[in-house]
Amino acid sequence: MSPTTGTATDKTTASGSESAAEPVPALSPAPFAGSAAPGAAKPDARRAPSLPARIRRLSYLLLVGATKSAAIVALLLLWETAPRLGLVDRTFLPPFSEVARAWWELAADGQLTDNARASLARSFSGFGLAVAVAVPLGLLIGWYRPVADLLGPLLEVFRNTAALALLPVFVLLLGIGETSKISIVVYACTWPILLNTISAVRNVDPTLLKLAKSMDLSAPRLFQKVILPASVPVMFTGIRLAGAVSILVLVAAEMIGAKAGLGYLINASQYNFAIPQMYAGIITISAIGVAFNQFLVAVERRLSSWRVPAEG
Repeated sequence: MSPTTGTATDKTTASGSESAAEPVPALSPAPFAGSAAPGAAKPDARRAPSLPARIRRLSYLLLVGATKSAAIVALLLLWETAPRLGLVDRTFLPPFSEVARAWWELAADGQLTDNARASLARSFSGFGLAVAVAVPLGLLIGWYRPVADLLGPLLEVFRNTAALALLPVFVLLLGIGETSKISIVVYACTWPILLNTISAVRNVDPTLLKLAKSMDLSAPRLFQKVILPASVPVMFTGIRLAGAVSILVLVAAEMIGAKAGLGYLINASQYNFAIPQMYAGIITISAIGVAFNQFLVAVERRLSSWRVPAEG
């Protein structure tokens, strides 16, 4: 072997060994389409609505609000313009702006607040007592047939007797103080709650009762898990009716022998021929009734959140 050939062979062997020893860089797989890099921030799945979507949402809410308040605005405009155009005597029906001014004056000097506080205390006390008495009694009468047979005739007699017709009786027996006023509210509010509660219990879906009984539920568990939840919607219909009745009956009761309250304010304004103040008291009663009804609706939705809303 010649020196030249040996040298070439050594160089070839050396270069081959160097090529074998040289590390080959690993090829990373191409990222899939739509995948993010490991260090990149992940996009938020709940993306905030875009500006056009917010504008459409706001426009929808404004349209709904305008639709719901259109009738009230039309009534107030008619109330304001009819006395000024001579369509009605403004002595007996002053424009709404004068009534609003009288309402603000009553609120500023504290008369409206004091009278409203007295009425609300009586109304809520009577309403609360009626709920505490009528709901358990209605559940008992609706669930147990012997109790219904025993108390049914007595309930039929009193349910057809108007509360205002018994107002003189309450005044004679209990005086003209707070007791008679709260008692007449309790009496008037009891019947809507009681009758609707009885109807709610008796009209529970029989399929639900059969399924619950097939699971060997005890009577208390059956009452708690099936009867009460299914009775809430109809029961709250009676409670909402009683909420309106509690204010209306109280106003009539406060017009007899009361020294404070919205009914007293309306009656005293009529006798003093302060007609704007009289209408201000009436508006206050209406506003309290609407607010109280909305509160009861919110409570009903809270207690009936398990229900599946109807489609369409």
